[in-house]
Amino acid sequence: MTTDKFHYLEHRKRLKNRYLVSGAGALQEYEVLELLLFFAIPRKDLKPLAKRLIEKFGSLKGVLDAEPREIEAIPGAGRQSAVLIRLTKDLGALYLREEAMSSPQISSTKALLDYCMIAMGGLKDERFDVIHLDAQNRIIKTEVIQEGIVNQAVVYPRKILEKALRNKASAIILVHNHPSGRLTPSEADIRLTRTLQDTARVLDILVHDHIIVGGNRYFSFREEGLI
Repeated sequence: MTTDKFHYLEHRKRLKNRYLVSGAGALQEYEVLELLLFFAIPRKDLKPLAKRLIEKFGSLKGVLDAEPREIEAIPGAGRQSAVLIRLTKDLGALYLREEAMSSPQISSTKALLDYCMIAMGGLKDERFDVIHLDAQNRIIKTEVIQEGIVNQAVVYPRKILEKALRNKASAIILVHNHPSGRLTPSEADIRLTRTLQDTARVLDILVHDHIIVGGNRYFSFREEGLI
């Protein structure tokens, strides 16, 4: 065993032990990423790669939000790292979605907001989702209504309400992202929300909220008195 090999193996062991004893909060961002990369690249000193990824994408969140092809383009990363990084983010989103769904009642709970921010906060293009709720405000299903549109919400109320009726929803929560990070609702956002409120009311469906996600922040129409 060479000295270099012994060095990085011992370093991996120490980093894993620190994590198990003290948790991720005791590690630097690049160390958390380095620890993750251990499971994609088994025999290599990964501290330089972890630091390079953080520098390229600005933060650990930036790395998790990066497209797999962007990760693969970084020298030394490769397909395995790209898949593992994307999977880590998707697992987090699935966990938060299940946590929100297990809540007895939903309006704009923290679990729901956390899910929306991790699922949509890092998207490069705009996406519009609708969360369908039953009469007890429990989540029935989340559906993507529109995606791939930048800087504008082109969403048809009829399409939203048809899906709500198909899912036998008693209430809905609208969620979309602003890739720019700007949270202020546009006039189109406000008009769409009011149109949906008025039309849904005739069908005995409530619009509980409209949430705009930008990065790791959100804007709630209900909290701001717009619903």
